[in-house]
Amino acid sequence: MEHVSPPDRVLTVPNALSAIRLVLIPVFAYALLFAHANGWAVAILMFSGASDWADGKIARSLNQSSRLGVLLDPAVDRLYMVAVPIVMAIDGIVPWWFVITLLVRDVLLAATLPVLRSRGLSALPVTYVGKAATFALMSGFPLVLLGSWDALWSRIIGACGWGFLGWGLYMYLWAFVLYAVQMTLVVRRMPKVKDVARQPVAPKGGEHG
Repeated sequence: MEHVSPPDRVLTVPNALSAIRLVLIPVFAYALLFAHANGWAVAILMFSGASDWADGKIARSLNQSSRLGVLLDPAVDRLYMVAVPIVMAIDGIVPWWFVITLLVRDVLLAATLPVLRSRGLSALPVTYVGKAATFALMSGFPLVLLGSWDALWSRIIGACGWGFLGWGLYMYLWAFVLYAVQMTLVVRRMPKVKDVARQPVAPKGGEHG
């Protein structure tokens, strides 16, 4: 089946949600590190996670997919997955080894892009494991932040948050293993190309989980 490129639109609800999430990343950093407004920081993380889920649903239900959305949504997700844990590590909420593990995985993932492009591809299909990992991490960060209060309910929520982060990290690494297997198959079965119109295998998002 021939791949059909999404329309070249800018002003859509999903794109607006992605743009808001992008703007809220530095606002989150300011709220947590400088204003020490943990409540606002939690609210920003919860909105970002909910809107990330909503923009995909809206794009499909209202037929508002766009080329900009295909690029913007995963780019904001990737920036979120880099910036949020770093900010939380600076504030002493999550350990640096956790952040470094996430970053090393992403660097290794990015290092495979030239190999994909040499085969005429720009992305591999998103795996359900990768999607589940992103969901678990996006859910865990605000819960762990809520767990920083000195109260029994806070400690319980924080424990749940660490459960999400632990499970999310495991799936995040397992998704990379699956991605590495796919990359091996691509290298073995697809010859290098000289000049080809490169299109992503997956119409939305690429491998961002």
